[in-house]
Amino acid sequence: MTWLALSDDDPFDAWTLPYGVFSVAGGSPRVGAAVGSWVLDLAPLAGADLFAHPTLNPFLAAGRPVWDAVRARLLELVTDPRHRDLVSPHLVPAADVTLRLPFEVADYVDFYASQTHAENVGRLFRPANPALPAAWRQLPIGYHGRAGTVVVSGTAVARPSGLRRAGGPGSPVEFGSSLRLDIEAEAGFVVGAPSALGSPVPVGAFEDHVFGMVLVNDWSARDIQAFEYVPLGPFLGKSFATSVSAWVVPLAALAHARVAPPPRSPAVASYLRDAEPWGLDVSFEVEWNGTVVSRPPLRSLYWTPAQMLAHLTVNGASLRTGDLYASGTISGPRPGGSGCFLELTWNGAEPVTLADGSSRAFLLDGDTVTIRATAPGPAGGRIALGEVTGTVHP
Repeated sequence: MTWLALSDDDPFDAWTLPYGVFSVAGGSPRVGAAVGSWVLDLAPLAGADLFAHPTLNPFLAAGRPVWDAVRARLLELVTDPRHRDLVSPHLVPAADVTLRLPFEVADYVDFYASQTHAENVGRLFRPANPALPAAWRQLPIGYHGRAGTVVVSGTAVARPSGLRRAGGPGSPVEFGSSLRLDIEAEAGFVVGAPSALGSPVPVGAFEDHVFGMVLVNDWSARDIQAFEYVPLGPFLGKSFATSVSAWVVPLAALAHARVAPPPRSPAVASYLRDAEPWGLDVSFEVEWNGTVVSRPPLRSLYWTPAQMLAHLTVNGASLRTGDLYASGTISGPRPGGSGCFLELTWNGAEPVTLADGSSRAFLLDGDTVTIRATAPGPAGGRIALGEVTGTVHP
């Protein structure tokens, strides 16, 4: 319950309370929390030392006890009518704000945690070899991306160029704009509390370090990727843009979404053994030029975010405030569950028809993709987790 007048069309309810960075009419960026059709300006209500900044990083660095205390205070402020007069002057209409990249990205790592996606990509790119890489069931495979190309939802995405083959395998190599531009629907996890170099973070310490979740679209140039990725993996085909949602949903808001991960075989190494069930029942929706074309399920991920974090640091790599790591493409069984257009159209062999009657295999200039997600909430229904959107430019 809340004293705020909320409608079913509002993007966030009074439970989710995600954090972001906003500005109004050219004013200085500062931290807010989204609720209903408003943004709650946090500096006057929860402390200028944490929130009068153009980034969430000072708050992220404060650690779990502070995160929990602030969330408890915000829940009290928006649910107890005694606080109406205190809160009301600091509610800014969401329609009046400009949203910014919510945190300064320190490092970016992308994983490959969906078995369905990994098997599909293996069948498409390596048809003569086993679908899954040899180590895939032993550890969460990932690669380092470019932190400087992480952009906030709504940022235009320029079509990348690189070396690619003119046709099928064995055809001439040429330089040019990607002709197979794709998306990847992913869940991203934002690190708050850092760790020391040389000190691995165990799976049981996941909640001590990870603040919350964002929605991710890891734009991918499949023709550039296909030519370059052997033997070292993704590089230019991935590093030109990664879009994230403007609002970071705290882990506490996902308490009702936690589920047991799928069975693993063979048994995982000791450092990857689950301490708690950190599978997440989050449902994604991919919209292409206004047409919903896919609904990927996060709960199908083979590796949980806690295991990804443990693997990321097991060699002694340190965490920094603002580190972002993502799940990799989330895909369920075809049709209807693919988290990228490579799978959805089976590498272009099965184009999709959009609501306007046009046919697509990969992205054309002017195309817009929006990814949304929901999760179980405290009242038995589902809560919205925001959206990440982007339009392709030449």
